[in-house]
Amino acid sequence: MPVPDWLDQDPRWQAFLGDSRLVPHWQAYPSLFFDRLAGLSGRARIVAWWILDQGSISTQALQDLGYGHPPRAKKDLQEHGVAIKTVMARNDRNDRGMAVYAFESPEAVLRDRQAGRAALPKRFVTEVKALAGCRCAVCAGEFGERELQADHRVPYRVAGDEPGGALDARQFMAICRSCNRAKSESCEHCANWTARDAAVCGVCYWASPDQYDHIATEPIRRLDLVWRGDEASDFDLLAAVAERLGSPLPAYVKAVLAAHAQGS
Repeated sequence: MPVPDWLDQDPRWQAFLGDSRLVPHWQAYPSLFFDRLAGLSGRARIVAWWILDQGSISTQALQDLGYGHPPRAKKDLQEHGVAIKTVMARNDRNDRGMAVYAFESPEAVLRDRQAGRAALPKRFVTEVKALAGCRCAVCAGEFGERELQADHRVPYRVAGDEPGGALDARQFMAICRSCNRAKSESCEHCANWTARDAAVCGVCYWASPDQYDHIATEPIRRLDLVWRGDEASDFDLLAAVAERLGSPLPAYVKAVLAAHAQGS
């Protein structure tokens, strides 16, 4: 279904919401729910329009609209204080699993944070990146400043920010786009995403890759490595040896590290 041309026009969006209030299915939803939707723009407005019109939107539909990371589109709504539920379905195109997003029930659709998080000040973002030495906290790769993002160590959905409090760079991490996408995907499929226990997130790999107890509550250990510049030849050598031995590269690297550690 094509996105209507009028969706970015505020008067037409308000009129659409007014009409939606009259639809029997949506009549039970509180006025504050529609007030929050009235403040949406961009991608969040498209997701809300689709759900109001069709009842739900799938990650495949979002990808068809050009959103390469559908959970971020869903998060745009959540950060405006609108609760979204996720169910799993099968994709008819490839028979793989996909997520389908819809609004929570009328009783649960309003989250406790209405305004959502504000944009981080540019100076603060620069400080976070500088403290990290322009290295990603997860993969330890060195990136240009524009290639890194400043992200909450404990997801905003779980802990939020202290109302009126000063931002603390230690509560944030510099992270590359690739690792941030992986973090978002892992967090949003974690049991604690619903429980929202900040203490559990605080000892997760995605909050503190250097010292952690679990990954998304699972007893997993993980090491992300990046070979850059002159190091690329070392990676190519490892890959060549692994191929000659008929071993998957990750398994071979783990074996080399284990043998080295046991021999030291």
